[in-house]
Amino acid sequence: MTDGTPTERTTLLTIGAFARTSRLSIKALRLYDEIGLLPPTWTDPETGYRYYEPGQLDRARLVAWLRRLDMPLARIRHVCDLGETDRPAAAAEIREFWLRVEADTAARRELVDFLIDQLSGKEAKMPQATQPLEIRYAALSDRGTVRPENQDAAYAGPRLFAVADGFGEQGDTASSTAIDVLREIDREHDSVVESGDLLNVLQDAAARAHQAVEGIDGRQSGSTLTAMLWTGSQLGLVHIGDSRAYLLRGGRFFQITHDHTLVQSMLDEGRITPQEAESHPQRTLLVQALGGNNDPEPQLHVTDVQAGDRYLLCTDGLSANVPEAEIRRVIGGTADPAGAVAALVELSTRAGGADNVACVVAHIEAHDLSQH
Repeated sequence: MTDGTPTERTTLLTIGAFARTSRLSIKALRLYDEIGLLPPTWTDPETGYRYYEPGQLDRARLVAWLRRLDMPLARIRHVCDLGETDRPAAAAEIREFWLRVEADTAARRELVDFLIDQLSGKEAKMPQATQPLEIRYAALSDRGTVRPENQDAAYAGPRLFAVADGFGEQGDTASSTAIDVLREIDREHDSVVESGDLLNVLQDAAARAHQAVEGIDGRQSGSTLTAMLWTGSQLGLVHIGDSRAYLLRGGRFFQITHDHTLVQSMLDEGRITPQEAESHPQRTLLVQALGGNNDPEPQLHVTDVQAGDRYLLCTDGLSANVPEAEIRRVIGGTADPAGAVAALVELSTRAGGADNVACVVAHIEAHDLSQH
């Protein structure tokens, strides 16, 4: 209880004693009370002083441990609530969170290594493969079964892969314009883009795409953009919006882009849980897009590729409607990229086809020199 008089006040811990025992600060305990994560048993109605039962220490210690993992507060609350009724489910939530942290850390580590090499005047790291690599790819876009037009676009070529999801009155023009600007990279660079120029080339292309989409005559029209540029040993990524890029490597399938949406921002800040995000009424509201009022700040990333890697670029017509496990099954179990994109579009259709969909699948393979 939070008001009134406790029946056994002598058994309660003051907020100071509870803070010392739980290793949480008094300031943190006040915050956790405000958000409902760790409310006190009793609050003195005259002084506002908080009191806690010793039995609350287990939850408090769990909160402290999860905060050391930088878990958002809303997710901590969810894990703690599960821990009181379903401990295996709570453990699974922690495991899922940490897998995402490891994937994000690995992506950042690769970018840090790349930047250190560039600033040190070294060549970017080459993959450890003894054979040159080659890439197979396919792209497909579909209107779906509900919408009258297709505002999604996809492109795959020898060096460039891209998807775009348009919106507004001229959404179809916005997405195709964004893709067309990115395709200029192939025309401007007759040879492979050097690794040191990779991020600059992609950033400049994204800026041009933003300007081109801004010039479209359509009320509140714009587009997402997720694209990758192949150098022969590396892939550079540019990403704006809520289309996504995924990587299947070594049996692990994970998202390598970060959604630029209001709901994702709320998740990052710990204001909502992943479960709440799935049904949030503003889950499609973008905070960054091509053609918006503010210049977008694209996510830029470069990674060394490995033989066996499989990449997926897709709009939210796929990722928002088809379970990730089903997407992974297709990416890992379909030998041909063309068959994979066809199967992914079919999954979107079976899920109701309520949205347009666009996807690109690329397979990295060791080049067989014996055939030449």
